[in-house]
Amino acid sequence: MVGTLAACGSSSDDAGDSGAGGSKTVTLVSHDSWAASKDVVAAFEKESGYKVRVLEDGDAGQAVNKAILTKDNPQGDVFFGVDNTLLSRALDNDLFQPYEAKGSDQVRPEYRTDQDKHRVTPVDTGDICVNYDKAYFDQRGLTPPKSFDDLVKPEYKDLLVTENAGSSSPGLGFLLGTAAQYGDGGTSRSSEAESGGGWQGYWKKLKANGVKVVDSWEQAYNEEFSGSAGGKKAKGDRPLVVSYASSPPVEVVYADPQPDTAPTGVADGTCFRQVEYAGLLGNAKNPEGGKALLDFLLSKSFQEDMPLNMFVYPVREGAQVPEVFSKFGPQAKDPQTLDPAKIADHRDQWVKSWTSLVLK
Repeated sequence: MVGTLAACGSSSDDAGDSGAGGSKTVTLVSHDSWAASKDVVAAFEKESGYKVRVLEDGDAGQAVNKAILTKDNPQGDVFFGVDNTLLSRALDNDLFQPYEAKGSDQVRPEYRTDQDKHRVTPVDTGDICVNYDKAYFDQRGLTPPKSFDDLVKPEYKDLLVTENAGSSSPGLGFLLGTAAQYGDGGTSRSSEAESGGGWQGYWKKLKANGVKVVDSWEQAYNEEFSGSAGGKKAKGDRPLVVSYASSPPVEVVYADPQPDTAPTGVADGTCFRQVEYAGLLGNAKNPEGGKALLDFLLSKSFQEDMPLNMFVYPVREGAQVPEVFSKFGPQAKDPQTLDPAKIADHRDQWVKSWTSLVLK
C-alpha cells in the first residue's frame, strides 16, 4: 500500500539472466511502496533459487495503468499492488494469467475474489482513512473530525489534503468511501447530510470548505500533512490528510526516540476497506519464477513480515501482527465497502464526474 515509509528491502540487481526458459531472475512490478525485510527475501531466494528484482512504478493507479499499456511486453513477471478499487480494470484488460497460489486456502474468506479463475492472489488489506495531526488540534482546543460529515463543517475549513482520485489509489478509495456513504445522487445515508446530491453534493461542500487535491499519497502525506515526520520537515500546513488507518504506527516505529503515543490519529468514520492483490502477468517471461514468487507472497514468513514494512494487515489466517502495529494502527471497526461489481460499473464515470466537479 501507499502508506509505507519503508524502503525496498529486496534485490534490485539487473536482470541480466532474464528471458524465457531457465531464467533465475524473477521480476516483481509494484507501486512505490513495496518493502520487505532483506532476510525474508534472501530466505526465499535461497530456497527457490530465484533472484528477486523489484521494479517500482509510481503510485498504484499509475502502476496499474502502465502495466496495462505494456501487457504485450510486460516489464516483469508478477504485478503487485492492484487493489479492489482498480481490480476490474486489470481483469477486463486481461492483465493476468490464471494461477492458484499455494496457501490460497489459508486466505480469510472475506478477502478472496475471482475464485473461479484465480487470476489474482490477495496479499494484504488496510483501511483508507483521514489522519489528523494531534498537536494541531490539541493546541487549538479543537476536537478532531470523526466522520465524513464533520469534514465539511466550518471549523475544518482549509485543513484537509487528499489525493487525485484519477491517479492515486488512496484518493480513489476516499472517493469510493464517500460514494458508499452518500450514494450516487439518491437519498443520503447520513442523518446530518442534506438529502439528495449523493457523493457529488458532498464533494461540492468539501470543495467549498477548502479541500486541497495533490497528485499522489507521497506528496499529500510527506509534504502537505503537518503531522508526519516528512510533512514537518517540509513545513506542511494541512493537519488532515487522506492516508491509512495504519499510518500512525509509521510515525512511532521510525521515530527516534520512539514516542509512547502516536503523534497522529485516525478519523474512524472516514474509512474505506482496501484489499491488495498480486497476479502472474499474462506474457511473463519467467512464469515459473512468477508462480514461486506468488507462493512466497502468501507464505507465513512474508505475511508476518508485511506489517512493519508495508504497514498493512496480512490476509492469511493465523499470521501474527506485531503489538506496536496493532496498538497504534488497529483496523477500522466499521469501514465503508462497495461491491466490486458496483465499483466496476461506476468507477470510471465517478472519477470523470469527480474530476469535473473538484479539479475544474
